[in-house]
Amino acid sequence: MKGLLLGCAAALGLAVPAAGADPAAPARLAATVRTLTADAFGGRAPGTPGEDKTVAWLIAQLGALGLEPGGPGGAWTQAVPLVRTRIGADGTVTVAGADGTMPLQPGRDIYATTARPVDRVAIAAAPLVFVGYGVTAPEQAWDDFKGVDLKGKIAVFLVNDPDFEAAAADGATGRFGGRRMTYYGRWTYKFEEAARRGAIGALIVHDTPGAGYGWDTVTAPGREVYDLVQCDPAARVLVQGWIEGAAATALFRRAGLDLAALRVRARQADFRPVPLAGLTLSADLPVSHDRVSSRNVLARLPGRDRPDEVVMVAAHWDAFGVGAPDAQGRTIRAGANDDALGVAGVLEVARSAVRGPRPARSLVFALWTAEENGLLGSQAYAADPVYPLDRTVANFTLDVFQTAGPARDVMLIGKGQNQLEEALAAAAAAQGRTVTAEALPERGLFYRADHFPLARQGVPTLLMMALGGAPDLVDGGRAAGAAWLKSYMACYHQTCDRLDASWNLRGAADDIALITKLGTDLANSTRWPEWYPGSEFKAIRDRSRR
Repeated sequence: MKGLLLGCAAALGLAVPAAGADPAAPARLAATVRTLTADAFGGRAPGTPGEDKTVAWLIAQLGALGLEPGGPGGAWTQAVPLVRTRIGADGTVTVAGADGTMPLQPGRDIYATTARPVDRVAIAAAPLVFVGYGVTAPEQAWDDFKGVDLKGKIAVFLVNDPDFEAAAADGATGRFGGRRMTYYGRWTYKFEEAARRGAIGALIVHDTPGAGYGWDTVTAPGREVYDLVQCDPAARVLVQGWIEGAAATALFRRAGLDLAALRVRARQADFRPVPLAGLTLSADLPVSHDRVSSRNVLARLPGRDRPDEVVMVAAHWDAFGVGAPDAQGRTIRAGANDDALGVAGVLEVARSAVRGPRPARSLVFALWTAEENGLLGSQAYAADPVYPLDRTVANFTLDVFQTAGPARDVMLIGKGQNQLEEALAAAAAAQGRTVTAEALPERGLFYRADHFPLARQGVPTLLMMALGGAPDLVDGGRAAGAAWLKSYMACYHQTCDRLDASWNLRGAADDIALITKLGTDLANSTRWPEWYPGSEFKAIRDRSRR
């Protein structure tokens, strides 16, 4: 009878996963995702009734598992004060030149937002300056700005960094990791750099290969921005956003410039900023804004011997809330895989941990807010940690799993960073699997998940994410894996990222079993994983551990 039941379970994609995984895990994962993506949760946007429902449900689950509150002062949550802004639909952005004024159609030609809590974005005839990739990297003897005055101007950037499209003849290849995106390629860095240099606005030229996602993903937030509350409003530009690739080419042409040729020039260290001569940008955009008190959820399993040493397992609970209707009339962007499934994974790791012997070190389970708006929840924690970061042994982050069944491999994001990779390889081998380095490092995934703010403070991290390339699926190999990845990316940040009858969560359960083993083994050891020589985070950790 037992064999018959397992056979039936296999037909539903719920059969026994690889060694170390709980056979019932896929069903529990699906149940958690089904709950968190229900319409009643409203897409789990911070500062909405959906947040209240989400946080209450998570606290109930963590408490039922037998964990204790892990937040400040014995609370379940850590406050994350946010400002929320939204550009009105009736705003205008125009570019004027000698040949007249041209409107940039919101949502089609330009995606403009603001992180400042103002009532209106009013910009009159601001000059535009192309700053290439907008990189200032003293360690690479690289400065795209060359002292240009950006005060009162709009800085126009290329997405990614100078190595992304570089040919050997450019002289840039290798300075920024080849095709692998560095932090200089992230949109967050570019907006921050523009503000540091006094620009009134920052626009990034969108192209799908360089960004790693299409225009629909850019516009998915619906002109809404969340940010941590800033003491100085000038820490953010007045207007920020993206300009669609074809619209940017036409804009540069109006200034007598060839954007394709400028892309090549921008890949060289001697590049200098180029004014879009004769063109000015004006914007009149109504803004609504309010303060939001959002929350990280934290739970703890105290260590029996060294409770002050912490191993952290984390995911983000938020998604994109309610947006414009899709072709089927759906408005809720429920984030089933991104990241309700990651949350389900954290609960699975916690379930296993409380069932086993009490670990020597403490295990902390963190569920962050506002990841989709720039890693804000984990950023707030890294700035004001509940547990000292120099006593935080490691962070394991779960964010998007493949849902197409068992795989022969597990994807490693950010290869070459720290010794947790060695532990991952050993655990995968025990499952009869291998580790595959991400095939799409140009997407900059290492800089796009909630582990990153902790890595910037020196905490060794390991990101479990399935978007770095095609998994080698047991059923269909890499061709089937590529088909899954293409299908998922079409739903990335869209209403169609929802629990589907086609999901097979055996592979996700295998990956979660890996994190369970890595986390509990580390919590029961005296090991302190190190960053590899050459990692930008090694010196930070070395200083904090002295």
